[in-house]
Amino acid sequence: MRDLPRAAAVAVVVSTLLCAPPRNATGAHGEAVVNLYVSPAGSDSWSGRRSAPNAARTDGPLATLEAARDALRRRARRGPATVWVRGGVYPRDRAFELGPEDGAPSPGRVAYRAYRDEEPRLVGGRSVKGWEPVREAAVLDRLEPAARGRVLRADLRRQGITSFGRMSRRGFGIGTTAAGLELYFHRRPMTLARWPNDGWLRIAGAPAGQEGGRFTYEGDRPARWKQPADVWVHGYWTWDWADSYERVRSLDPVKREVATEPPHGVYGYTPGKRFYFLNVLEELDSPGEWYLDRSSGVLYFWPPEPMRPGEAVVSMLEGPLVEVRGGQGVTLRGLTLECGRAAGIRVRDGSRCRVEDCAVLCMGTDGVVVEGGTRNVVSGCELHALGETGIALSGGDRKTLTPGHQSAVGNHIHDYARWCRTYRPGVMLGGVGNRVANNLIHDAPHNAILMGGNDHVVELNEIHHVCLQTGDAGAVYMGRDMTMRGNLIRHNYFHDIARAIGDSNGFVDVMAVYLDDCFCGTTVYGNLFVRAGRAAMIGGGRDNTIANNVFVNCAPAVHVDSRGIGWAKFWFDGRDPFIMNGLKAMDAAHPPYSARYPRLARLLQEEPGLATGNVVVRNLCVGGKWIELFDGLDERIVKVERNLVGADPGFVSAAKGDYRLRADSPAWKLGFQPIPFERIGLPRPTARRTAPSASARTFRVRGRPDG
Repeated sequence: MRDLPRAAAVAVVVSTLLCAPPRNATGAHGEAVVNLYVSPAGSDSWSGRRSAPNAARTDGPLATLEAARDALRRRARRGPATVWVRGGVYPRDRAFELGPEDGAPSPGRVAYRAYRDEEPRLVGGRSVKGWEPVREAAVLDRLEPAARGRVLRADLRRQGITSFGRMSRRGFGIGTTAAGLELYFHRRPMTLARWPNDGWLRIAGAPAGQEGGRFTYEGDRPARWKQPADVWVHGYWTWDWADSYERVRSLDPVKREVATEPPHGVYGYTPGKRFYFLNVLEELDSPGEWYLDRSSGVLYFWPPEPMRPGEAVVSMLEGPLVEVRGGQGVTLRGLTLECGRAAGIRVRDGSRCRVEDCAVLCMGTDGVVVEGGTRNVVSGCELHALGETGIALSGGDRKTLTPGHQSAVGNHIHDYARWCRTYRPGVMLGGVGNRVANNLIHDAPHNAILMGGNDHVVELNEIHHVCLQTGDAGAVYMGRDMTMRGNLIRHNYFHDIARAIGDSNGFVDVMAVYLDDCFCGTTVYGNLFVRAGRAAMIGGGRDNTIANNVFVNCAPAVHVDSRGIGWAKFWFDGRDPFIMNGLKAMDAAHPPYSARYPRLARLLQEEPGLATGNVVVRNLCVGGKWIELFDGLDERIVKVERNLVGADPGFVSAAKGDYRLRADSPAWKLGFQPIPFERIGLPRPTARRTAPSASARTFRVRGRPDG
């Protein structure tokens, strides 16, 4: 964890022997463990029992994961097995699929894992060759003078690359679909040609009204676009928490007017809101930008560094690189997955499946998706340069409150949501009874953790530099359902949330923990908030507890409102039934909900819009602002007691980021309990060689964090 002391430095020395295949290994019940080997130098006609080809090249490793899987399927009985995957590139034109027959009964395990310290790379893209300078006069005429001689071209069709996918409408409230073709260079995503290169334009006007599908802009730059076909716009069209990509139907450079294809921008077009144009050849004017002419199949690119063979790759695979359906006891360990148009790994209805020490990068949508099943784990992975979510984790049954026992532990998740920038978090958590712990999450435009459901535990994570591009946003966010209770947010370190509190761009309304729109029954305990915006916010909910936290320079530390009797009373007077329908859907007045959450069962007999039952106790607040109470709330309704505000709390050394309390701290007399700082964040460096990290904040096109 950055800036915080640890009890002792942890030195990690990893011997390659620790990753070597065991000799004479046996399973949990004494059965022999089968060891197979896969290598780019192998052959599917060989036995797979050797890690390298023999001298006569008559036997050795297999060449494909499918051959190893099928060999295991031919065993007389299912049991533990390990497929050791040698380093190198494994091109994928379809998902590597595992099903119920490919795992092992409990407590056995079938593992596909890296051999020793090698890096096996599952690549869902194709290297682009045949780069040459642009010589066509018609194309050169469309480029800026500074780009001429620097932009290269490659004919994809001549290389057999003909599936380009298509750009599609994406963003807030729009379901995830595979991305179209993207270009990666040095294992980093490049920028689709856009204007402006940095920052945003502003909507000048909406001639047909907010919902009219048209808006105007300032400036004459588009007048130089000679063939503006398939131009797109991306913007936060009305709200700073809702972005979308829209296809331009027509562009009138005289009127400076854009008309988009229906259904148009999410929430319509509002003057003053921000957007930019993209997919414009004439705007390929900076290093790192690219453009694909889908009619000719020619890819144009201004490489930021000298071009060498194999360094430019286009994404191809439109499904996950690895898909596990219904498997149990399957482990994926030490693999690198990259350059697909969709997700890296998807686990559906599995049990006891593990994704360990993997790197997932340069994907069009998500890193790892775990849907349904029970006791699946994603741990020790690095996930970055992703188009949407880092880890999506759900499991358990909300009707019965049966826990899923899924977990995401010790992962490094950063530079995600580079395409869809709102509500595509580092971790998306749903269902019942799942855990997110010891992760490091940073550098993203919106949420770090997006939660829904019951009885989850979010603990020991370090979260910083998120919500960099959005407003009315939370690093940890949940909202709009009064039955989603029992969640615990404890012992996390939130710091440097949002771009800059109070800056000129207006990104001021950012929270570290955001219990939005009447979210209830959540405990926020023992966290450290440093420069964390509006740190802990209760937006109209009931029965929440904010206790034993440390707030340093937050604005404010705590906010509680009762919007259900104020501006949002339409949720409870029949005009908008959304929240009341949530109560009916879970039958909140009867077991198991009435037994598990007795205060919820009494809600409808009380004034449901009133934010009662909230407790703010034994917190420390230094600098910034302490508490806001709105909508008629006071300390008779909100229990606020035994908090240490404004006084010296007795930190060991705040100047050095050491927020432990000295023995003489006055907080101990209030009953304050120690926060386990030494356990927060990544537990240790990963034992595998991870792929190179993306450059800082790759969700940006370039330049400032609001780019």
